[in-house]
Amino acid sequence: MSSVAPEPIRWVNERLELLDQTQLPEHVVFELQTSLETVYMAIRQLKVRGAPAIGIAAAYGLVVAMQPHRLDGGEAFYNALQSAADRLRTARPTAVNLAWAVDRIVRAAQPAGDGAARYRLIKTAAEEIHEQDRRMCRAIGRAGQHLIKPGAGILTHCNAGALAVSELGTATAPMYLAHAAGIPFRVYAGETRPLLQGSRLTAWELQQAGIDVTLICDTMVARMMAEGAIDRVLVGTDRVTRNGDVVNKIGTSGIAILARHFGIPFYVACPSSTFDPATPDGASVVIEERDPDEVRRVLGRAVAPVDVKVRNPAFDVTPHDLVAGFITDTGLLGPPFDQTLQRLAATDEATKVQRT
Repeated sequence: MSSVAPEPIRWVNERLELLDQTQLPEHVVFELQTSLETVYMAIRQLKVRGAPAIGIAAAYGLVVAMQPHRLDGGEAFYNALQSAADRLRTARPTAVNLAWAVDRIVRAAQPAGDGAARYRLIKTAAEEIHEQDRRMCRAIGRAGQHLIKPGAGILTHCNAGALAVSELGTATAPMYLAHAAGIPFRVYAGETRPLLQGSRLTAWELQQAGIDVTLICDTMVARMMAEGAIDRVLVGTDRVTRNGDVVNKIGTSGIAILARHFGIPFYVACPSSTFDPATPDGASVVIEERDPDEVRRVLGRAVAPVDVKVRNPAFDVTPHDLVAGFITDTGLLGPPFDQTLQRLAATDEATKVQRT
């Protein structure tokens, strides 16, 4: 068992390996990516998941795709790159990080030069994307590590961990740093129905890192809080609206309501890019409804009548007044969120300028 977070993406000697997360926790399989199509299918089939990880995999995927073109002329190399980029964008059309990373790699190849020179440029750009994500995770970890006191019980939901990013995760980043510092604490991972990201992924990765983790059913949260087992809640998020409302995996808002009832601080960890100042509040967000069979079936087995009606929203909205603070790569931000969250927007805009 390792003492560090597992890495979902390995790039060594210009070879790309992706951890097949569809086989976790039963099998730990790193697949060598040999072509554009293998990377395309890995993203399409959710072998790699989590917005930052998808972006990193896509960037390296284009580098892998262009390895056979290193002896091409500059124009031929660039045309082949654009074709590969167009193909890769369709793997997950709604994944913002995928399109952003692909566009950045294409821009990196625009300076004049032959195929070898342009290949070096896109390889460097992909490695920079990977390293920037590592720095973001570490910054979030440093901003939140002090929240984990000796003997504390931390509840997390879904998987905002190392498997979704480059190395430390967002909600789990403070946990990894606290563990490395020798602070004793325990983590409770909710199973996160219907797709069980908490049990399949979060519990597995924390256990692999040697962190004291206990798996609980989603319906056990109130009981654990009533027992005094939980002192903090740390979750990730897919989007933070202008007023501080939190859009995250279904079940998050219920945990926040329970935390308020039991007087437990509820924290949200996220990078600056997650803040969406263009959306005024959570009520303005359209919530995705997913396949009913995700609820009717568990791991391929029917657990409900095949024709029973199902509701399966993928996310819910946690009102900003239930949030104690946002753990970000710019630091720990508290209320009033309509003011302090502007720091996220400013940081993200500065980052975009640096990346172009």
